[in-house]
Amino acid sequence: MLHIHNSLTRNKEPLRTVEPGHVRMYVCGMTVYDFCHLGHARMLVSFDVVQRWLRASGYRVTYVRNITDIDDKIIRRAVETGRRMGEVTSFFIDAMRADERALGVQAPDHEPRATQHVGDMLDIISRLEDKELAYRSDDGDVNYSVRGFEGYGKLSGKSLDALRAGERVAVAAGKRDPLDFVLWKAAKAGEPEESKWESPYGLGRPGWHIECSAMSKALLGLPLDIHGGGPDLKFPHHENEIAQTEGAFGGSLASIWMHCGPLMVDADKMSKSLGNFRRIRSTIAADAGLPDTVAGYDANPREAEMLRFFIVRNHYRSVQNYAPGNLSDAQHALDRLYQALANVPAQAVDIDWDAPYCRDFRAAMNDDFNSAGAVAVLFDLAGEVNRGKSAQAAGLLKALGGVLGLLQADPQVYLQSPSRYLAQAPTEAAVLDAGQIEALIQARGDAKQRRDFAEADRIREALQAAGVELEDRPGGVTQWRRA
Repeated sequence: MLHIHNSLTRNKEPLRTVEPGHVRMYVCGMTVYDFCHLGHARMLVSFDVVQRWLRASGYRVTYVRNITDIDDKIIRRAVETGRRMGEVTSFFIDAMRADERALGVQAPDHEPRATQHVGDMLDIISRLEDKELAYRSDDGDVNYSVRGFEGYGKLSGKSLDALRAGERVAVAAGKRDPLDFVLWKAAKAGEPEESKWESPYGLGRPGWHIECSAMSKALLGLPLDIHGGGPDLKFPHHENEIAQTEGAFGGSLASIWMHCGPLMVDADKMSKSLGNFRRIRSTIAADAGLPDTVAGYDANPREAEMLRFFIVRNHYRSVQNYAPGNLSDAQHALDRLYQALANVPAQAVDIDWDAPYCRDFRAAMNDDFNSAGAVAVLFDLAGEVNRGKSAQAAGLLKALGGVLGLLQADPQVYLQSPSRYLAQAPTEAAVLDAGQIEALIQARGDAKQRRDFAEADRIREALQAAGVELEDRPGGVTQWRRA
């Protein structure tokens, strides 16, 4: 049985769904005012692996991941750039989806936008007001009365006395308590008209936290089987979601809460102020000089899968450190798996979960989605492929890799793609394209035909200096890869 670490209880618990065989999972998605960064990559890939394993385990899954398309930062970006809010959000949604495609992240079953559910949010606010958990302030905002909800702090483990206001903007003077957070923001002068909705409280827009309470209930019902998100959302966002939803409807918001671990950069928290901020696109785009005016892009396939592998080979709850040496190590490790598939053509197989290797893979994934343990099984299986030259074992390696969203590219195409993250990558590699490499291999073959072995060796050494390794196969066939 699948056991999951529940952030609410701090224990691993068996997955027991409200509807047998059906998992209803909600994950907090992006606020689309900027390009996605590596922390977003970890969240996207981690929960992609979760939903893939749930489906591979036979569950029917309804996966919802929202888009925040109304927010102070979006309004600010629109005003600064002179564009409509819809233009800003559409551009960054396109950019987000380009990142997802590059990383092999499958689309959720539903991807609601906050602006589509304002009516649902107003309904919740009304219910909270009726229960005296919400109040109107003198500045026109509607706030949640945190001290009126007895269970506040149960997810984060924080006491009320230790907490501070968690809203994204400065504490408003109209709040009765600095811990209270805004449910509805009154419209301000100078804000775009498209950021304002009619409501019983006057023109305004929803606060950030209320949107997920509305969208999760509207699309999945209560309680959710799994609610997930990044590590920074546990408090205040998820804590406030619990207060809103349970305050309005009673019961519980979610049976299991999941949070992936933080992604550090050179052992520090990623921050623009520290100068260590890394976007997904700048890490894996084929064009290193990709302009910010372009949403979509072509990813370097070897580097993109490396980044996914870099994330997957660590447990989703662990602290993960982005550093050049770690990326290089991930690239070489993934290359070893692909080299096994390049050496032995894979035969299509069906996964038998009771068979050797499959049992260990399943045991790892059923232990709180331990993808690190599952990747270890892939390396054991790759060793078997290299020793036994079994097409069936190679097929199983590819099939199990596919459960994690890995190893689905053509091995030769993958190994011939360049990568910035190969250790000691030579400068010459940047100027040798595939056509030039093939021409040199042909010249080497011609030299061998005329028994000019000195010239053949010189060409091999020149290619090796350019980061290209050759493998002479039976029948006079020479294969190459960047290494």
